[in-house]
This record gives sequence, C-alpha cells and structure tokens, in this order.
Amino acid sequence: MSGETPSPQDRAATTPLGELLTDVTKDISTLFRQEVALAKAEVSESAKKAGKGAGMLGGAGLTGFFALLFISIAAWWALGYLVGNAWSALIVAGVYLIVTAILALQGRKQLKQIKGLPQTADTVKEIPDALKPNSSAPKRSTPNGSTPNGSTPTTRSNA
Repeated sequence: MSGETPSPQDRAATTPLGELLTDVTKDISTLFRQEVALAKAEVSESAKKAGKGAGMLGGAGLTGFFALLFISIAAWWALGYLVGNAWSALIVAGVYLIVTAILALQGRKQLKQIKGLPQTADTVKEIPDALKPNSSAPKRSTPNGSTPNGSTPTTRSNA
C-alpha cells in the first residue's frame, strides 16, 4: 500500500460488514449528538430573547400599574381644579392607557423577533439525504428528459 486513502468502493469491498456497521452507527450517533447540541444552543438563544420580551411586557404592566396608582391621583387632583374631577379622571386615564400601549407594543416586537430553531430545522432536513448512497451524485438524464431507466423525473414543490 502506498499510503493513499482507499476509495469508498475499495474500502467497502475489503472491510468486514461488522466494522462497516460499527462505523455507520458511530457516525449516526455523532450526527444526532451534534444536532442535539445545535438545538440546545438555539433554544438557549431563543429563550434569552423570549425572556427579554417577557420582561419588557412585565415592565409595561408594572409601570402601568404604578403610574395609574400614584401619578394619576396627583394629575386627577391637579386637573380637577381646571375642568372638574370627572373630566380630569378621564383625561388622566387616557394618557396612561397610551403609555401602557406603547410599552406593550415594544415588548410584543421583541417577542416577534424570536425565530425558533432555524439551523437545526435545516440540518435535520438534510439527514435523510446524507444517509442515501451516492446522494451527492447528480441525476443523469437523456436528451429527451427521461432518466436512464426510462422514467421521467418529477419535481416537488414546497408549497
């Protein structure tokens, strides 16, 4: 042997079946462990974003509560001298509803930025193709568009 790596066909012809199955099992195990590690990393990132968005929504609720409780009493009292207590209460309530809505929309915007597990989903879709023999070889077709066995290739849409 001259130290060159044998081709997959030569290796398959000279390696015992048990060793080939051991290698395949080890490779599949490694693949699944890597997918789990990727999923954990993506879940961690998504959880951080979700926590930030939820914190903002919680802050919006707490801010709305304290603002309504403390500042509105003072504003109601101050405006009561100008337009009467009933109208001043409605004015104050309207202002704080607007502030609360703005904070809630900002929190919702943060939560919408969460994308889930895009890399994991993409790489998991590739697993079946990786397990097929000669999956990297391009499909041959004849000039009339049919494959060598006579069938016409079909295309799938992802609609």
